[in-house]
Amino acid sequence: MVKILLIVALVAFGWRVAFGRWPWDYLTAKPTRGLATFEARKLLGLPDSYSREDVIKAHRQRIAAVHPDRGGSDAKVHEANAARDLLLSDLDQTD
Repeated sequence: MVKILLIVALVAFGWRVAFGRWPWDYLTAKPTRGLATFEARKLLGLPDSYSREDVIKAHRQRIAAVHPDRGGSDAKVHEANAARDLLLSDLDQTD
């Protein structure tokens, strides 16, 4: 049992030396732009295909619902703004 643990430790250390990261660092999922776009569309309630006007309209509706003056929070406003910015930047890249 001790031999197996020693071999695993040496392999992990060798991996760290060779690749600069621990092997278990590769197991954690990093959010991709596609996932972020999906979450932004979900937050604003947009379908798969949307236009610039759709994004702006959905953003205005979301801001009206979560604005701090109406019982919302600053964090939710920031989320809506970030979603709008991401979706609009995606539209600008495809044009």
